[in-house]
Amino acid sequence: MSPISVRGFAVASATAVTAVGAVTGVASSSTGQPGGDGEATAGDAMLLADIPAGQQVQVQSASLTQQADAQAIAADASAKKVAEESARKQAAADAVARQKARQKAEEEGEKEAKERKAAKETASRSATRGTSILPVQSSYSVAQIQAMARQIVGAGQFQCFSNIVDHESTWNYQAMNPSGAYGLVQAYPASKMSSVGADWRTNPATQIKWGLNYMNQTYGSPCQAWSFWQVHHAY
Repeated sequence: MSPISVRGFAVASATAVTAVGAVTGVASSSTGQPGGDGEATAGDAMLLADIPAGQQVQVQSASLTQQADAQAIAADASAKKVAEESARKQAAADAVARQKARQKAEEEGEKEAKERKAAKETASRSATRGTSILPVQSSYSVAQIQAMARQIVGAGQFQCFSNIVDHESTWNYQAMNPSGAYGLVQAYPASKMSSVGADWRTNPATQIKWGLNYMNQTYGSPCQAWSFWQVHHAY
């Protein structure tokens, strides 16, 4: 409601009340006149009836407006309370969601750290072994090379390692790419494998150890390297 309309109702209300008060005063003064209470009551009724109908309507309208304003204020207060409670609940839910997200991230981080640690330990154990699981031979079968890989890589990561070797060289330790990549894991340049053993050209075990170290250091593990390979078809 606008300030003008409120003021209008207030003025009308005051006018009507003044009029009623005047009537009441006249009625009260008439009690001292001859005729007793019966005459005063009759006088009151006649004077109230004489109040203009328009003023009576204005008084009633002002009263209704006040009631409507009070109800609107109460409704606003209730809506504000509901909104604040809803916001509080949403904030609490958001806080719980953030906490769960942090816990999940921490758990995943711990899991990855454990996997990297296990992979490094496996690689370290492999490095302490001789450069060959089998006696050095002039040639090796696929079954022999895979047996070497199982021992060097370990059961937990062997399948992922095997998937990569299947695609890179089909387990041919003498596989050569025109680009210069060489061996089971297609090291490029091939001479990188000399960091594990000078016999990298002819010894599958040397190539397997170098490949395992590369996968662990670059991707975290053979399985993570395999996940990368599936997306990029290279690693």
